[in-house]
Amino acid sequence: MYIFEKIAERRIEEAMKRGEFDNLSLKGQPLPPDGMERIPEELRMSYKILKNSGIIPEEVELRKHISNLNDLLETCDDEIQKKMLRKKLNEKQLRYRMIMESKGIAINLQYHEKIMNKLDNNE
Repeated sequence: MYIFEKIAERRIEEAMKRGEFDNLSLKGQPLPPDGMERIPEELRMSYKILKNSGIIPEEVELRKHISNLNDLLETCDDEIQKKMLRKKLNEKQLRYRMIMESKGIAINLQYHEKIMNKLDNNE
């Protein structure tokens, strides 16, 4: 890996000498936020790779499913269907809690659900 770093560094230095970086529109300004401020530094690169490849982390996908199931429950009139939806919702919430706790994040599901609903309504 060291050889690739040296090659990249040399090419960057050559481009700088040629002035290829002199006319950049945001030169000298901070980079725009990438939305990963809350992700630990050691996980950011892997999240970027997953994002660029179109793969969504399981906890994000579960949050979407939980939100959709909550919406379906609110509009459902059939008690048998509601029971099935509640069962699916409980399974998704349990899996979500397990993932988050494995990452060292304790979840109060009622409080968390209120926050997620608030965020969903603001989008």
